[in-house]
Amino acid sequence: MTYDPIAGGHAPAGGSVRRLLERALPSASGPGRVLRAMDRLERSTVLDGPAERLGGVVRALPLGRGRDVLHGRWLGHPAHPVMVQVPIGAWFSAAVLDALPGQRRAAGVLIGVGLAAAAPAAVAGWVDWAELRRRQMRVGLVHAAANIAGVGLYTASLAARARGRALRGKALGFAGLTAVGVGGAIGGHLAYRQGSGVNRAASVPDLVEPGWHGIGQVADLPLGRPVRRHVDDVAVLVVREEADRVHVMADSCSHAAGPLSRGTVEDGCVRCPWHGSVFRLEDGWNVHGPATAPQPVFDTRVTDGRLEVRLRAPETAPSPGRA
Repeated sequence: MTYDPIAGGHAPAGGSVRRLLERALPSASGPGRVLRAMDRLERSTVLDGPAERLGGVVRALPLGRGRDVLHGRWLGHPAHPVMVQVPIGAWFSAAVLDALPGQRRAAGVLIGVGLAAAAPAAVAGWVDWAELRRRQMRVGLVHAAANIAGVGLYTASLAARARGRALRGKALGFAGLTAVGVGGAIGGHLAYRQGSGVNRAASVPDLVEPGWHGIGQVADLPLGRPVRRHVDDVAVLVVREEADRVHVMADSCSHAAGPLSRGTVEDGCVRCPWHGSVFRLEDGWNVHGPATAPQPVFDTRVTDGRLEVRLRAPETAPSPGRA
């Protein structure tokens, strides 16, 4: 029993736990302490200096084509969330085995597997993190710090088990799982609350009405220079080539909503000015990352000198095999 100052008497201990959870988690009265802490982290500028320096180091790594592989361009979405399933699954399974008698050796093997799989998953995560916006990078650093702490605890756990200190190894393993769990929760905030890694152009087909839309006179479009126009409420990139051939695609980059109309056009492609993703004008294919999704494109026609566009259905888009 615990004393309840509100009720003026004693209340079960479970009541205190319930009140603690009500303060920590969102409710009808507000976001709760956890979300308030995350909001403060997003606004804090303390981590901006280290994030900028570390981001520059990651972006300067000579990864070549491997950078697109780590981003998950081949997969169509970020590879990091897929890669982390192996270490998390191995460590969770090790925790289950630690709770059972006679499974010490098997638990140690799973911890080792998790540590080996954590390295490439971490590299993919850092490569993605270096291309995020500043508010996302702040949260991402704390996410990484929690996971680094988890890796350190699991490394100590494996060392303790190798020296025959089974109880110490188990305690460090459970602590490591807790740290990784906290890191996973912060990663969820980064992905779902802040929208890192999501396809920023996915809503375009739902916002553009079917059929042809007029967006202006062809003669008013500059040659070879990207400009911004609108179809319904959707901003689009328009590039006019010689012989009045016009390319039109969604203007907001699928990676982080960068304005492609402020990018550079070269060799039939446009490069995003924010993070350097390259999209082919003909069909919107993401030739280079960090974007993992292509851009929605529009069919075009000219009627009495006026440019008309229609959202191209995905099944009619040219094959990306020529990238």
